[in-house]
Amino acid sequence: MEFTNILIRATNWVGDAVMCLPALAAVRERFPHARITILAKPWVAGLYQREPFADEVILYDPKKRRELVRDLRRRRFDCAILLQNALEAALIAFLARIPTRIGYNRDARGFLLTQSIPVPRPGDIPRHERFYYLELLRRAGIVDRLPESSLIRLTPPPVERGRVVGVSPGAAYGTAKRWLPERFAEAALRIARQRNASIALFGSSDERALCEEIGAILGDHPHENYAGRTTLSEFIELAAACEVFLTNDSGAMHIASALGVPTVAIFGATDDVGTGPTGSNARIVRQKVDCSPCLLRECPIDHRCMKLVTADRVAAEAMALLGENH
Repeated sequence: MEFTNILIRATNWVGDAVMCLPALAAVRERFPHARITILAKPWVAGLYQREPFADEVILYDPKKRRELVRDLRRRRFDCAILLQNALEAALIAFLARIPTRIGYNRDARGFLLTQSIPVPRPGDIPRHERFYYLELLRRAGIVDRLPESSLIRLTPPPVERGRVVGVSPGAAYGTAKRWLPERFAEAALRIARQRNASIALFGSSDERALCEEIGAILGDHPHENYAGRTTLSEFIELAAACEVFLTNDSGAMHIASALGVPTVAIFGATDDVGTGPTGSNARIVRQKVDCSPCLLRECPIDHRCMKLVTADRVAAEAMALLGENH
């Protein structure tokens, strides 16, 4: 099959958007001369706009769905690859009269697809989520096999890495994924003092108070609270300038790791095998407890998986990544 004008419906959340990067790169490699357009929600668009596989990014506004369908119809795409799983993604491609519509057969949307791909069963593919998107391409015949190396990498911005410890203490999925803010502060201070570094706090506008809480603990140590003050593109540049990054399982974790920044990620409620960072520059810290990973948004008991992770342990992992003894 050959296509010259491809629409890719991107995933909606930052972490998922990062984990589908190997699939997007594979599409570009398979169709080097095609025009590839990404349809994405505004809050993830900044991630795709700076990557070489995309010729254009269209912002998706659900309130302007009719206008979007008319626009897509005028563009005469010959193929739509739906990385997002929703029924709506398939419906838009169908209404836009895109002749080839490829996606997983789920969310009652199979009848809208021309290539309705069976969803992988447990054990069919490696557990990490990046393979879920790559397998869609393989089963659709776009790629022959899963790539031997599918590490997730973002194109780093042209910034120099400085003496900055990045900290992202939030997590959009729920509080069960969050390590204790006072321990983020303690670990960051230990690293920063040893490295003669400042501290940068990152998060959404909803997480600004959380970052302010950590900032209060940091006291007069040089630090900046960027929570709610950056676009995604600006965050990518600031994260790339950090010499080490401390984070929960979050979109920020995926970005920092994909940029090649030494990243220490604290996991508890979620599965690091399925959604963890990739590459040798990332370390997972988790305390084995019987109820983890529970995949719950809120802990119904005592949050033991996070409370048992010490600041000493996280700081030691970070210093090891930086080549220093703690």
